Amino acid sequence: MNLIQEKRSGDSAIPPNIEALLTDMQQRSLRRIENFGWQLKFVRQPRFEPPIVVVENATGVNIGILEQDGGVNMRPLITLRD
Repeated sequence: MNLIQEKRSGDSAIPPNIEALLTDMQQRSLRRIENFGWQLKFVRQPRFEPPIVVVENATGVNIGILEQDGGVNMRPLITLRD
């Protein structure tokens, strides 16, 4: 698992309670796409909204959003910073 620190708050990019944040469908989908080299990159936790789960491929070139229903949105409307 990736232990990148969140730049603004110093928190881990992947919270230690990740299983509690993901829906059952997201957990199943994450396990399935990990078999293809994808991994969890970070989780954004906006207030009063479901977490935004960002995954990336093995090369780090492609990213996607792991939707609540387990689908992977390969064209996310999300802004990433370096």
